[in-house]
Amino acid sequence: MGPLRVWRGDIEVDAGPRQQQALLALLLAQHGRPVGLGELVDLIWETDPPATAVNIIQKYIGALRRMLEPDVAPRSSGSYLARQGNGYRLTAGPDVLDLAAFGRFVTAAKAAAAAGRTGEALDRYGEALQLCQGPAGGGLADNAAAAAVFAGIDGQFVDAAVDAAGIAVAEGRPGEVLAPLRLAARMFPLHEPVHAGLMAALAGADRQAEGLAVYQSIRERLADELGVDPGRELREAYLRVLTPIVVTPAVVPPTAPTVLVPAQLPPDLPLFVGRRAELAVLDDFVAATTNRTGPLVIAMDGMGGVGKSTLAAHFAHRVARKFTDGQLYLDLQGHEDDSEGVPAVEALRSLLYALGLRGADAPESLEALVGTYRSLTAGKRILVLLDNVRDQSQVQPLLPGSAGSLVLVTSRLPQVGLAALGGARLIRLDLPDRQVARKMLERRLAHTERVTGGDAESLDAIVELSGRLPLALAILGARLSAHPRLSLASVVAELRDGAHRLAAFPGGRGVRDPRTTFAWSYRQLSPDAARLFRLLSVALTPGITAEAATSLSAWEPRRTREALMELAEAALVTEDDHGRFTSHVLVKAYAEELFRETEPPAERAAAVSRLLQHYLHSVLNAQSELKSYFRISPPPPPPDGVIAERQGSLDNAYGWFDRHRDVLFEAVHVSAEGDHGVAPWRLALAMPQYLESAGLIRDWEDVVRLALRAARKQGDAIGEAHLCRSLAGPRWYSGANDDALDLLRTALRHYTEHGMTKEQSAVRNNLQAVYTSLGDHEVALEHARQAVTLSRLSGERQTELNGLMRIGQSLAELKRFEEAVHALRQALDICRDLDQWTEEAWIRHMLAQSLAGMGRVDEAIEEYTAAVRLGGVLAQGPTQVYTLRDLSKLLLSTGDVAGARRAFDRAVELMGTFQDGGPELLRADLGQLAELLARHR
Repeated sequence: MGPLRVWRGDIEVDAGPRQQQALLALLLAQHGRPVGLGELVDLIWETDPPATAVNIIQKYIGALRRMLEPDVAPRSSGSYLARQGNGYRLTAGPDVLDLAAFGRFVTAAKAAAAAGRTGEALDRYGEALQLCQGPAGGGLADNAAAAAVFAGIDGQFVDAAVDAAGIAVAEGRPGEVLAPLRLAARMFPLHEPVHAGLMAALAGADRQAEGLAVYQSIRERLADELGVDPGRELREAYLRVLTPIVVTPAVVPPTAPTVLVPAQLPPDLPLFVGRRAELAVLDDFVAATTNRTGPLVIAMDGMGGVGKSTLAAHFAHRVARKFTDGQLYLDLQGHEDDSEGVPAVEALRSLLYALGLRGADAPESLEALVGTYRSLTAGKRILVLLDNVRDQSQVQPLLPGSAGSLVLVTSRLPQVGLAALGGARLIRLDLPDRQVARKMLERRLAHTERVTGGDAESLDAIVELSGRLPLALAILGARLSAHPRLSLASVVAELRDGAHRLAAFPGGRGVRDPRTTFAWSYRQLSPDAARLFRLLSVALTPGITAEAATSLSAWEPRRTREALMELAEAALVTEDDHGRFTSHVLVKAYAEELFRETEPPAERAAAVSRLLQHYLHSVLNAQSELKSYFRISPPPPPPDGVIAERQGSLDNAYGWFDRHRDVLFEAVHVSAEGDHGVAPWRLALAMPQYLESAGLIRDWEDVVRLALRAARKQGDAIGEAHLCRSLAGPRWYSGANDDALDLLRTALRHYTEHGMTKEQSAVRNNLQAVYTSLGDHEVALEHARQAVTLSRLSGERQTELNGLMRIGQSLAELKRFEEAVHALRQALDICRDLDQWTEEAWIRHMLAQSLAGMGRVDEAIEEYTAAVRLGGVLAQGPTQVYTLRDLSKLLLSTGDVAGARRAFDRAVELMGTFQDGGPELLRADLGQLAELLARHR
């Protein structure tokens, strides 16, 4: 009779997994009656029971026997769960099972009532009703059949409660049945006899107001859900409740309030635009038919200036006609200064006066004010708009005493407590999209001539630079209207000045500007969150993760995460689906102002340095997972407070690059703009291997060119050499071989001047690739051989591996296939020795070319296939396309047209994922291959 609970002596024991609990509850519900296995299967599984259902039940039966009697002998049925026929029977007396005890007490109560011993009958009913703790089964029913079993028990409880109510009222002991009647009313919100009994008991206990509230609540539910009026039994109970009020003058206030229909809503904004999605949600909330026992509460939250109050007022006017008993409005000033807002006593007095209560008749205490307010609103349809709420404690006393009422709440913070304890519906208001924001500004300027012609571009710039914040757009619209000679271009220029952006929004004289709006939220922050808020002004535009924020703050991760969560709750930052936190452009401008005002320049410089160091060492960790064949000398370890991210696997590294690419690009920009202790070339050169594999050749060129300009400006010859060598890659992919050669020669000169042998070897390998593209294979071979010689002098086996691979390629181009195979197999041996598998796919590709040239076609196809498989695992981008292209050509030459098409289709599919459709020369190759395949249809 309620949730399933089991005790062994004085100790409550765990009844096991959910299905095992359901089995026990169903056997208890039918105690003394055998239940067949087939019936148990139907009761436990909703649909499609597993083939092992019977075995599962038997396993649970064994577990239940051991739970109920730990000492029961193996294979024994014990005292409670006996096998009977093709099922089981649970036997338990009233000293063990609540349902059995309930039945015994009810039987005794009925017998006493029949004999005229009503006092004894009420005592027995009381003992029975105390056993019920809620709906039978406690939610363990998974299908209609099980629900019906438990519903039968609930029905026994309700019948006993109704019978007991009649006796209790007649005996003058109504208080003894109020608790079980209230429970029965909650369990059966449309059960008229239960509610009639509850009303009668409340009236008998001199609690007529509560009785009337019960009647009003069920009357509304019957109308909303069933479309019917209360029946005779409820109407008679209602009249009985009213009788004491009529005959007892003492309960009527000496000065009843004047009946007023308040209409206090603030004016609707005539320039209201957009919010269609939010209005649709609000409409659905109001239209939904539910078993409410209290008012519908909708709480809107969002950053300051996003338009919460405007939307709430607009929606309130939209639905006001549904609330025929009036509309109340109160600004609770929860965002004003550092106060707690309007006190509850003062707020209640304001609302009571609006409802017609005279000042002299208002009680003094908070409790009495709440009671009076709820009495005056009981049974009414009232709309209450509570603006600028600070927290739940401000709202709770102001909720009207009627399920037919609506309460709209606006607040900067999400009212989680109001939702958890009061069932409030929460809506977070986000910024309008660009199109709606543009309409907001246009509508405010409609009477001017600023929304046509050449001003359109400036209007778009204003919308974007103000971050689409409705408050900001309203202020700028008013400012432009008040100053016809103020040009849109001037406003755009002010907004582009990041250091003084907020100056474009004049405050004072009753205007709440963005700075004032944000200041309230900032003042509510804890010291940690306030400091992090200031630090986030240097976060890069794409956003900052919790890990990067940890390095920025130089705190331990948990402390940083807690501060970020506080900022998010205050709507000062927003977290996206990738775990990045961003600030609204104007909020960030405010944070920057605070940072300049409160922190010395050295702290700002240190914060930027920590952030860039975080990205540098994190991207180097990601690069290390890609197993690059060539790495430049590492930087010093990260400074104290910087915790670099470790990706831990190849897949994680690629995913990390995907999520951080735009952040890393901006980090190169920032490092190039000032001396922050991080060389731009170090950041830039950690990305090309990823960018190449992802087919982002243009991005590769852009980020390296940016770093190259900075290195040359700073006179950093080593950085320039590294960047020239890297930039030759995208130029080669673009077919600009002369550019690539110039860049590589510059790099080689710097490396030679500084005695950097390993780096010279890498450049020679790159030169081999360019000369191969030019068709000068003898020169290409010579560069590859020099690369191997230099790598052996420096002891760098990784560059030796690459050189041998290049030698093999050049020898194959010169038709010296056996020599090529020998060199390539040497390269494979080094791959195995170094566990350096990133180059293995390309080596096998070239090995396949040589084998094909020797006529060993089957072996060549095997090598191509292995290269494709490896390239797919390593996400090698264009390299993978080259392999698929050549495999397709070889298969076509053997007559395997279907296999050739499959390889070609995969190459085309992969090219479609690359930036700009992939390298131009490779697109041309695939075009020629497509023509060849077309001839074999």
